[in-house]
Amino acid sequence: MTRAQRWTLLAAIVASGIVFLDSTIVNLALKRMGEELPRLTSIGVLEGQAYVGSGYLAVLAALLIIAGALADRYGRRLVFVLGLGSFGLISVLCGIAPSLEFLIVARLLQGAAGALLVPGSLAIISAAFSGADRGRAFGLWAASTSALTLLGPIFGGLIVDNLTWRLAFLINVPLVAIALWAAFRHVEESRDPDASGHFDWIGSVVGALAVGGLSFGAIHGQETSWSDSTAFVALGIGAVCLVLFPILMATRPHPLVPLSLFRIREFASINLATFLVYGALYVSFTFTALLYQGTLGYSATGAAIIGLPSGILIASLSARVGGLTGRFGSRIFLVVGPLVVAAGQLWLARIPASTQPWLAELGRPMTLIPPVDALIDVLPANIAFGVGMGMVVAPLTSTLMSSIPARNSGLGSAINNALSRVGQPLLGAVIFIAITSSFYSSLASRAPGLATNDPAVRAAFTPLNPPKAGTPPDQVAAAKAASVDAFHLAALVSAGLLIAGAVTSWVGLRAGVSAGARAREPGSQDVSPVAGD
Repeated sequence: MTRAQRWTLLAAIVASGIVFLDSTIVNLALKRMGEELPRLTSIGVLEGQAYVGSGYLAVLAALLIIAGALADRYGRRLVFVLGLGSFGLISVLCGIAPSLEFLIVARLLQGAAGALLVPGSLAIISAAFSGADRGRAFGLWAASTSALTLLGPIFGGLIVDNLTWRLAFLINVPLVAIALWAAFRHVEESRDPDASGHFDWIGSVVGALAVGGLSFGAIHGQETSWSDSTAFVALGIGAVCLVLFPILMATRPHPLVPLSLFRIREFASINLATFLVYGALYVSFTFTALLYQGTLGYSATGAAIIGLPSGILIASLSARVGGLTGRFGSRIFLVVGPLVVAAGQLWLARIPASTQPWLAELGRPMTLIPPVDALIDVLPANIAFGVGMGMVVAPLTSTLMSSIPARNSGLGSAINNALSRVGQPLLGAVIFIAITSSFYSSLASRAPGLATNDPAVRAAFTPLNPPKAGTPPDQVAAAKAASVDAFHLAALVSAGLLIAGAVTSWVGLRAGVSAGARAREPGSQDVSPVAGD
């Protein structure tokens, strides 16, 4: 690896890392923001907090495909640098926000800047590396971003609890400065040499409304327990635009997304596998955390520590697996990895409501010793998650970037990122509905005296959360058992999605071909047919 390649990889890692970090750290700071920031309009605190979180994610997802297409057309380094500079400047605005409304607007702009970074990060790696080195580079990228994602909540909690939530944004500034220096000095410009005609702005708007509407509607719907009609309006707009988008792409002279990309067998397969696998991970990212703390009674520290092995395993395995894809190909890892994670989800699907929680508290040293139940009921699933995802992240990225012509690397990366960001909330919404239905059905059978269709009862008893104070002990026990029953269903659905993702990779990817060997060099135009090998 040359000096320029090392700095290019560092710039890509930092750029991707700050986008990931911003999501995790800011979520930890939402409570403090709502308490400290004044409101200049009638917007509610909870509503404002939701827009700070979900608004950022929706704009980020909505603009990913546009950003990837712009990078391929006008220059990947140019768009990458613009994204870095914008992200750093807007982070300062977020950090000095004088009101909740100001912060909401700044966060929406920050989502737009983040969209310029995500596809560009992978595209500049793809342009700087070739052959087996590309697989190793993607492995290092995956390991580093996983480590940042692991450390984000830890540092975020320390910053928010001991300093100020404003540092959650201002910490981005020195990281952006390092990445900008590396980009200006060492990242070479690359673009699609065959780009011609006018940019498809009509397709861009329709595509943004499709992705943004679906992601915001699904996220906001779950945040408000589907009580806000805004979520349904957003989902409706997204669904209509999703239907219109491929029709529009088939008729435009210079489409934003050439439909011919989806005739590339590996590209279509890896994107479908991404949608399924990352949709399944919503259970691990959201519902599992709620189960541990809201239902089983884990402390925040206990839940964080029991989850550490997952992050450590992902970070440590990704770099090694990234190098091995050049020797063994990606398919074996993209089949076995999701199956290992699915085994972990199946293990969680038998967790009993009576399992003893880990009440870890720094001020009570004896509680830092994990109970046997935590080591038996929870730890194996977390280890399976870490091992499985450690086998998935780097090969998935490497296969994606090697499956398409180099001239479309920015767009290809953007499509895959958009699918993963839409897949989680959309499939998560389906699982949420299943959890809710199962919870109230189980609660009704366990506590016959409760009118579970009564809105007041539903407000007092919510899935995976403890009932309000003063609830009779028998109803508390019934609600806990019902939540565990509902989570079992969610874990089974998650395992099914992971198995479907593994089958997709087995069927759609060719065996015995390394990601590194198959990587298309700049200017390559070869396209693999969909049918027949």
